[in-house]
Amino acid sequence: MAAQALSANGARVYITSRRSEAIENAANTHDPSGGEIIALKTTDVTSKDSLQELVQEVEKREKHIDLLVCNAGVPGPKAPPEQRDAKDLKENLWNNESVEEWQDTYKTDVTSVYFTTVAFLPLLQAAIKPKGPMESLEPSVIVISSMSGIMRESQGHFAYNTAKGGTVHLTKLMSAEFQKTGIRVNSIAPGYFPSEMTAKSSDENQKSELPDEKVQEKGHVPKQRGGKEEEMGMGIVSSIEEGFLWIPTNVSQLFLAKNHYVNGEIIAIDGGVLNVVSGR
Repeated sequence: MAAQALSANGARVYITSRRSEAIENAANTHDPSGGEIIALKTTDVTSKDSLQELVQEVEKREKHIDLLVCNAGVPGPKAPPEQRDAKDLKENLWNNESVEEWQDTYKTDVTSVYFTTVAFLPLLQAAIKPKGPMESLEPSVIVISSMSGIMRESQGHFAYNTAKGGTVHLTKLMSAEFQKTGIRVNSIAPGYFPSEMTAKSSDENQKSELPDEKVQEKGHVPKQRGGKEEEMGMGIVSSIEEGFLWIPTNVSQLFLAKNHYVNGEIIAIDGGVLNVVSGR
């Protein structure tokens, strides 16, 4: 969704994943007019060696990058804490979650965000240069966290919500510490959007379906539906036409990617869930 929004606004977007087929499908089938979407070599963002290879690949193609979107995430183990008896609750949580699953969740959802951003700091800072009569270009990082990292309800997955809470705070730490380099860091915290994580599957075009009734079953989504692609895209860019057609704009109209006065913010795009489920 982010790649489409950026490409439609004229950006050249590089995407990577552990699955080459998935990113190739995305590049081949979701490339709107305006910019382009390019699939790079497969990357494991939990590996520093793999990240360094990715940086070297981008360096062969670009002298700098204007925007980095950290989007990798895994759901982790799930064990709804429904039992009232403490012994039963312990048995449920103890037997259905493992230390290794918690560590894997944190490694992907938090640690990889940190090292991916650190790996690309030089390429991001290289984007700071005069742009003619316009102000200097200011590079930006957008971290995809989750509303789950803000709410107090576990949703049955303590590991995921804890990790996303870490991602939220990591965003704030990086925004404060990296601003000396001229690089901004913000986060989008999505609610229920159609993805392989929420829908458990995707089609041959890497698109997922999230029926309204599945969202309504949760009982805490005021909009009574999942998020739309264009609603996520608007978190990245500001201009949009009805019917999932982005208006190609100049760079001054981009929101989180280009609004130089936004730094260290966590923007929830959740259909009002955090108005119903208590946050922190």
